[in-house]
Amino acid sequence: MIKLGVPSKGRLMDKTFQWFEKRGVTLSRTGSDREYAGAVDGIDGVALVLLSAGEVPRELAAGRIHLGVTGTDLIHEKLPLWEQQVEPMAEMGFGHADLVLAVPQAWIDVDLTDDLDAAAAAFRAAHGFRLRIATKYHRLVRDFLRDAGVADYAIVDSQGATEGTVANETAEAIADITSSGETLRANHLKILSDGLILASQATLWRSRVAEVTDAERAVLATLLDRLGAD
Repeated sequence: MIKLGVPSKGRLMDKTFQWFEKRGVTLSRTGSDREYAGAVDGIDGVALVLLSAGEVPRELAAGRIHLGVTGTDLIHEKLPLWEQQVEPMAEMGFGHADLVLAVPQAWIDVDLTDDLDAAAAAFRAAHGFRLRIATKYHRLVRDFLRDAGVADYAIVDSQGATEGTVANETAEAIADITSSGETLRANHLKILSDGLILASQATLWRSRVAEVTDAERAVLATLLDRLGAD
C-alpha cells in the first residue's frame, strides 16, 4: 500500500481533504474523533495515515510514509538534509504563513538585519549578556542570521505564545510564523524590512527514501497523475 500522511485535525486537515476531493480522491476519518484512523476512496492501493503536521517530516524522512502533507517551514526546520530525503510534489494553495524576524516597534533605529547586528552588539555591551531571540524555529533562524551576518545573539526556545515573550521580558526579539501580522502589531512588534526568513504553505511531499515495490510504484504514479503532481 502507498501510505499517505495528512494532518489529523483542524483546518489543515479539512483543507487537505477538500484539496484531494477536488481531484477525485476522497479522504475521510473513520471511527470516533479520538481515533486516528482514515480511509481513501477513489483510488485503490492507498492507505491514509493521520498524523500531526509536525510528525509528517519525520515519517517521510524515515520512509514510513510515501507521501505527506505539511508546511514548508516544518520540512525545512526538522530535516537538515531535506533535499536528500523528500521532494515537493505540489504546493496546495492554503496554510500560507511567513516565518519572520520581528523587534519592538520602539526600536525606531532598527529596520534591517544590519541594524539588528549593531543593536545586538550595543545590547551586550550595555547589559552583559546577548540579545535574546525567542523562536520555535532554531535551525532556520540560525541559518538566516548567519547569512545576514548577525552573530551576537542567543536563541530562546519558545513553544508557546512567542509574540508575548518580549512583553514578558524573556526575549528582546522574536522569529515566528505569521499570516497577517496582526498579532505582532497587537504585541507592539514590527517585522524587519529584510526579515522574511521563509514563505511557507501546505505542500504535498514525496519521500525519497521510502521503499516501493513495482506495484506500489504504479499506484504512486497513478495517484500523482490524478493529483496533477507527477
